[in-house]
Amino acid sequence: MKVAVIQFKASTSKENNLQKIISYISKAASNHATFCAFPEFMMFYTNSKQTPKQLAELAETINGNFITQIAKTAKENHIQVIGSFYEKSKKKNRVYDTAFVINESGKVISTYRKIHLYDALGFRESDKMVPGSKITKPVNTSIGKIGMMICYDLRFPEMSRSLALAGSEILVAPSAWVKGNMKEDHWITINKTRAIENGCYVVAPDQVGNIYCGRSLVVSPYGKILLDMKKKQGISYVNINLDKVKQTRKTLPLLKNRKPTVYSL
Repeated sequence: MKVAVIQFKASTSKENNLQKIISYISKAASNHATFCAFPEFMMFYTNSKQTPKQLAELAETINGNFITQIAKTAKENHIQVIGSFYEKSKKKNRVYDTAFVINESGKVISTYRKIHLYDALGFRESDKMVPGSKITKPVNTSIGKIGMMICYDLRFPEMSRSLALAGSEILVAPSAWVKGNMKEDHWITINKTRAIENGCYVVAPDQVGNIYCGRSLVVSPYGKILLDMKKKQGISYVNINLDKVKQTRKTLPLLKNRKPTVYSL
């Protein structure tokens, strides 16, 4: 099963980014990918000068033009798409950071609102966003059963473990990983660790440019980096083999060997 991973620099223009996204989806399909993964904040880049009110005004619902056009393109090209968008919330001047999965028929089959907002290392996403309140159950896709996370969620192993225990074979984490001291080391180590400890693939498309480090990754269930896009913009492809998940979980049965009854202090 062929996965297309997109790494690009989102501009502040929602319309320009949408046209770029549509082009990437068509290109992925023409290269026989069955699944297309985009980074976090693909809708547009939010700089520090943009106010919470301005962001909220640009946000859309799941039925808005941004998702509708992506869904239309997915259907036309018979390909599945995962990405994220700024979703309107009921809280004044706050938005959700929401991931979505669209199937090859153009239907939104799953959404997930980012739970762990990036209030760390000098950033405060909660100044503009409101967190989600629940983990979304894994969803069946053309590449396997996927569990959704977003960026900073990767730093919380409880979430990936919960998704793995619920049946995830692939963890997909649209990200916009901010540059900084040791940040790329953290990024690579965390993605490898989430794959190894859960015996699953990790697909982590990342933003590049602006304040973000790039390095979109795909990691195998045994921790091998299958793709590292470094700093280049564009599209790369990886083949996913679910037999590798079964094989790894059989020979290194970390989920089965857990002792949850003794972990409570």
